[in-house]
Amino acid sequence: MIPVLLFPQFDPVIVQVGPFAIRWYALAYITSLVLGWRLVRRYVRQPPAVATPLQVDDFLTWATLGVVLGGRLGYVLFYQPELYFAHPALILAVWEGGMSFHGGMLGVAIAIIIYCRRNGIALLGFADRIAVVAPIGLGLGRVANFINGELWGRPAPAWLPWAMKFPRAPDCPVFPTVCVARHPSQLYEALMEGVLLAVVMFVLSRREGLRERFGALTGIFLVGYAIARIIGEYFREPDAFLGFLAFGTTMGQILSVPMAVVGVWLIVRARPFRRAAR
Repeated sequence: MIPVLLFPQFDPVIVQVGPFAIRWYALAYITSLVLGWRLVRRYVRQPPAVATPLQVDDFLTWATLGVVLGGRLGYVLFYQPELYFAHPALILAVWEGGMSFHGGMLGVAIAIIIYCRRNGIALLGFADRIAVVAPIGLGLGRVANFINGELWGRPAPAWLPWAMKFPRAPDCPVFPTVCVARHPSQLYEALMEGVLLAVVMFVLSRREGLRERFGALTGIFLVGYAIARIIGEYFREPDAFLGFLAFGTTMGQILSVPMAVVGVWLIVRARPFRRAAR
């Protein structure tokens, strides 16, 4: 028999001083925002330039608000509206978990639209540069999910050598004696949504002809994420309070469909950037 791996129970809190604590999930957000900010400062200057490094500095606050507010409100509206509408105070309890990647993306998209219009920046050109670094946050977020021992996968076949037992799973009451071996789906998603998508976006962003087609890179990112998320959901256990939806789909898959449609539309409509006459 192939031995089953036991989930290494990490402490979700890295450092705690009194009532203040730094958690792995927060560190993932902070790291991705800082790395993304530094990279976008360079990307916006690549031809055709779409913004200045100073404008990217100013946008960091907008991006942070978009990620946090969009991620939280997305989870409230998409996943458990009845619970949060009945207990509005719980909406602010972000330390208890509950963030939506789709909501976070929507929040950042709104932030980009407002910021670009207020500052006279080419909207889709700026969005393309953000899209190149977005997989960093997705990948680190999934790693944080794994460290927290949450969003575990579906039961895995007996032959899978990396099947893992998660102590927080509902069918694991006497860990590790009685436990179902599951897919470490958080790591699957980290590889697809993070590493693989980051490589694709970085390689394509090096092509000036593609950078000139404003909206193309954003569309590729949306389609790429939607495909990765839909595939990843086949290995991930659906949320207990939602379960499987129509035709055996999950909420993550359903939310990814319109994202893919918008992505395809952006790719099709992308036109070369017209340089100003000199």
